[in-house]
Amino acid sequence: MSQTSQATRAAAFKALHDARDLFVIPNPWDAGSARLLAGLGFKALASTSAGFAASMGRPDYAVTRDEKLAHIQTLVAATDLPLSADLENGFGHSPADCDETISLGAAAGLVGGSIEDNTGDSDTPQYTIDAAKDRIAAAVEATNALPHPFMLTARAENYLVGNPDLSDTIKRLQAYQDAGAHVLYAPGLPTLDAIKTVISEIDRPLNVLFGPFEGFVPLSELADLGVTRVSIGSGFSNLAYGSLISASKELLGEGTFGFMKNAASGSTLQAMMDKA
Repeated sequence: MSQTSQATRAAAFKALHDARDLFVIPNPWDAGSARLLAGLGFKALASTSAGFAASMGRPDYAVTRDEKLAHIQTLVAATDLPLSADLENGFGHSPADCDETISLGAAAGLVGGSIEDNTGDSDTPQYTIDAAKDRIAAAVEATNALPHPFMLTARAENYLVGNPDLSDTIKRLQAYQDAGAHVLYAPGLPTLDAIKTVISEIDRPLNVLFGPFEGFVPLSELADLGVTRVSIGSGFSNLAYGSLISASKELLGEGTFGFMKNAASGSTLQAMMDKA
């Protein structure tokens, strides 16, 4: 871990949430992107499961827990910023799996992490509310055993698994709140009205992915609604890979180098990373 202690990072991360002022938590996929984002001035970072998987040539959810923990250690060592992580469904179906994953994540240097209610089974894509609540409660118990704060985010995956039911999403978030989750998250909320409705029905900080999905709006509009945290998910890594695809198509097609006008110089990249 870099020089800033885990306890100091944990306190800083909790303070960002306690303030309830909107902040952006971008998602690096390797040490270099983490250092760039830190150098640009972000106050905290979060891993991206899809971005990390893509960096290994795999689809999302095709990463083992051991691989994820090693990746977390790499990101933690890259900067002094608080790091949260996408811990998928806790890498197991039982509450005990969630408990263990949070404990292992904290041991790797995390000061926050998310547990989602996606089962990974296309026939039954979400755990029942009661089962999901028990899993969050176990994760919370693991955070309570730590010597420093750990911001546990509970995710209701309705809009990502084909169950775009706002009422059910809210019931799930309320259950996870009751279980003790510190942050709530329903990725893919479609409209500002949906985000506003969710905020009116919970009393914990809400994380929003971009937001809303049916038409992104400036951060100021999300702040006016009371959103606390905005994450980017795999957005930045997809953007980087998208640029690579576009440049390659130009080179293989027209045979030109127009893409280079958007490239950062090596010295610029290093100068930014040195600010981390």
